[in-house]
Amino acid sequence: AIRGDLRLHRESAQLKCSSDLRRLTLIAAFAWLLGVLIPCFGSSPVGCMKLLLSPTVCIVLGSEHFEACGLSLMGCPFRFLPNVVPLKYAHREFVIPLRNFSNFEDKINHFCCPNKYAEYLVLEINLLSLLTEMAMEVTQVLLTAQSIDGAVRKHAEETLKQFQDQNLTGFLLSLSSELANNDKPIVSRKLAGLILKNALDAKEQHRKFELVQRWLSLDVAVRAQVKGCLLQTLSSPATDARSTASQVIAKIAGIELPQGQWPELIGSLLSNIHQLQPHVKQATLDTLGYMCEEVSPDVVDQDRVNKILTAVVQGMSASEGNIDVRLGATRALHNSLGFAHANFANDMERDYIMRVVCEATLSPEVKIRQAAFECLVSISSMYYEKLASYMQDIFNITAKAVREDEEPVALQAIEFWSSICDEEIDILDEYGSDFSADSDTPCFYFIKQALPALVPLLLETLLKQEEDQDQDEGVWNLAMAGGTCLGLVARTVGDDIVPLVMPFIEENISKPEWRQREAATYAFGSILEGPSPEKLTDIVKHALNFMLNALLKDQNNHVKDTTAWTLGRIFEFLHGSTMEIPVITHENCQQILTVLLHSMKDVPNVAEKACGALYFLAQGYENMGSSSPLSPFFQDIVQALLTVTHREDAGEARLRTAAYETLNEVVRCSTDESAPTVMQLVPVIMMELHKSLEAPDKQNELQGLLCGCLQVIIQKLGSAEPTKYAFMQYNDQMMNLFLRVFASRNATLHEEAMLAIGALAYAMGADFSRYMQGFYPYLEMGLQNFEEYQVCSITVGVVGDLCRALEEKLLPFCDGIMTQLLKDLSSNELHRSVKPPIFSCFGDIALAIGENFEKYLIYAMPMLQSAAELSVHASASDEDLLEYTNQLRNGILEAYSGIFQGFKSSPKTQLLLPYAPHILQYLDSLYMEKDMDDVVMKNAIGFLGDLADTLGTNAAPLINLSVSSKDLLDECLSSDDHLIKESADWAKLAITRAVSG
Repeated sequence: AIRGDLRLHRESAQLKCSSDLRRLTLIAAFAWLLGVLIPCFGSSPVGCMKLLLSPTVCIVLGSEHFEACGLSLMGCPFRFLPNVVPLKYAHREFVIPLRNFSNFEDKINHFCCPNKYAEYLVLEINLLSLLTEMAMEVTQVLLTAQSIDGAVRKHAEETLKQFQDQNLTGFLLSLSSELANNDKPIVSRKLAGLILKNALDAKEQHRKFELVQRWLSLDVAVRAQVKGCLLQTLSSPATDARSTASQVIAKIAGIELPQGQWPELIGSLLSNIHQLQPHVKQATLDTLGYMCEEVSPDVVDQDRVNKILTAVVQGMSASEGNIDVRLGATRALHNSLGFAHANFANDMERDYIMRVVCEATLSPEVKIRQAAFECLVSISSMYYEKLASYMQDIFNITAKAVREDEEPVALQAIEFWSSICDEEIDILDEYGSDFSADSDTPCFYFIKQALPALVPLLLETLLKQEEDQDQDEGVWNLAMAGGTCLGLVARTVGDDIVPLVMPFIEENISKPEWRQREAATYAFGSILEGPSPEKLTDIVKHALNFMLNALLKDQNNHVKDTTAWTLGRIFEFLHGSTMEIPVITHENCQQILTVLLHSMKDVPNVAEKACGALYFLAQGYENMGSSSPLSPFFQDIVQALLTVTHREDAGEARLRTAAYETLNEVVRCSTDESAPTVMQLVPVIMMELHKSLEAPDKQNELQGLLCGCLQVIIQKLGSAEPTKYAFMQYNDQMMNLFLRVFASRNATLHEEAMLAIGALAYAMGADFSRYMQGFYPYLEMGLQNFEEYQVCSITVGVVGDLCRALEEKLLPFCDGIMTQLLKDLSSNELHRSVKPPIFSCFGDIALAIGENFEKYLIYAMPMLQSAAELSVHASASDEDLLEYTNQLRNGILEAYSGIFQGFKSSPKTQLLLPYAPHILQYLDSLYMEKDMDDVVMKNAIGFLGDLADTLGTNAAPLINLSVSSKDLLDECLSSDDHLIKESADWAKLAITRAVSG
């Protein structure tokens, strides 16, 4: 902050200073001034020393462009000397014509001046007081930004934002200087670091991209100064400042290292490892760990990876005497394991890393032991195939931790075995019966081998419950972790687990101590997924009466909670039309319903689990035809669920949500004989929604649940002709309610209302057109909602529903819809997951309006072509990217199919011919990549058939020129997937017709 001794005089007039903004502007002015002055000295250290040692610096600015840009600096006063000859000041000032600064206009605000201007502007600055006050002012604003007074805090935040917007360079330099200054309060330093970090990164991809580009566009000298301050902060005695600096350095590394910039960073950090001060070593190790989280492994060469891992593993070793250093090193290893593939491929290096990690699990310090087990969990996931020789030792270490160690450590020890289960489940699911020792990822059956010792260990944990665990939704303790792991073990080994768990259940299920009864029930529920129905059916039949009785009569809520959950698991996995020997029969169905409906009156957590059990009970009767065992009780079930939604304590334990979700499932799975009761529900739910909209307090969650319930009812009643027309009497009222819901600014609520309207449009068909004029503004609003992209995505889906419902009646609205969809595709702000459905939506629109899509071809086809080129290649090593790429391919292929089918039998079919060669080339490229999933394969061969069907004989020469069409068709015709084969049969028929003429 520059002292207020800068004065701007024009003749006898003097500008007045303002308050807070003036202070921060002075800071900005100084930062800008440094950017002007330092280049004047070049790299001369003498020149820089002169600048720093001079008590006063006087700058003369020429006024050639003064009239064009004006001068204000938000009221910051400068001394204005008219008719100055620059040379007069040459011995002590820097004469700088304004024309030399193209960005001067960006740094100062315009204000209105008289027409007469002087030749030069002189800036006279007391540099020493300037530096002192600058630091004080930034500190004060940062402290004020943490005030408990909301108004004061808001004013400070706005001031900081204004500072950032008007002088980013000064802003970043000020914050980095604050963070590095050990004389400043730690709270202001932490906030400075946090703001710095937020200036470099964001959750939204488009915003993150903007921040990255903004940072890279800064002057190299400015970035170097910020980075220098951050590296300096690593040696600060303040832990919080070091930690914050570590994270900011990692963010910058994540931006610059992939660009080939800041190559000296890793070397600089590694040199810190040899510092004598432990806190510097610890901060450096933290930084290396954070950096590995931000940077892709392929950015760092193997030599530097080796040096990083060497430094980290040495810091972990028992010979390191400082606890903080050892903890920092252990956490750094956890973050850097993704870089260690080459090292884990080397037996000697892997042995060394594993030995150090296992030693760290025995450290006297809890946090180090916990961090070491976290490393083991990550290793189990990343390097499963390398673990065989270590498993016996790891079992001993984990068993000791589970039985004897503190809970945070024991939880990670259990997590190791859960992670091994996940790996083996994935391997066995992928290869199934085709698995062999020669498969790419071998299954070592670690869980099966450990089973006799692992299961008793996990059963022990079930007895370590907490008194209030069923009241806290976010609780995670040893008993819950053990039960979860037991469930994964059951999924991994199947039938083999049953004889190991049943003795524990039989021994404890009737004990007077509630912990034993609850543990036995939890064990039973945990093993219901995995073993075969044949293995479990008799056991479950025998246990069912006992469970129902316990749910009704046990005196302990923990036991009742777990019993209701276990019943839900029985109904989920051992009930349904696929069961050869049903567990639920007409004889026991009524008893089950009686118990569940009674339990829905219990305390909220038990009632919520009872609702969940009823949900799966109803789901099991989904495909029962015209009659269901639930039909005689349907009205009682609906009434009981509605009663639950009105309980005063329905807001606890997700009870109201569970009741509506169960009501939806009961309605969805109901048979025709229950349709009259479902019809009676419509005015009831509409009235509830109306009341909630009239209520003075916002009831967004309830309104979302009610919209969801109406959506299910619409789908149910609208799918059958007898109920469809009776149901139509409520259409106007429902649509009015849905449109009123949009007055709320709640994203989840908008999603539910959109889905309900989509269902209504689908049910009404072309008659929905009468609502389009009133609905269209909300449809457009949804398509423009980039920020809450889920709303945008659902709205795109509703456009598809409208296409299918309205067909050509949608035409008056297509210009607006297509314009917005094209804008969405061009936007960097919109989340990428919305773009594949948009392409698919092009196909829906073309199918709806047929040859009227002609005017959109010149916009849609180039966009599809660009996306097609981008979607050909996908990184096989990045599973998320490959999945997204296949979604994009599906959207593109569905768009092409819809467009070609839309033009079928039209005289304008010839308009598509120019696009066909590129599309066939795209199919060739996809086939050559060999990474299409089954859905893409089905859509690809289906589109080939659509192309042949639409273009007819014109398609024949194009298909014959395609290098892989025949191979693609042959492969699909021999596919085991019946959907792919079905599409291939259709394509073969269409191609044969086209070729034969």
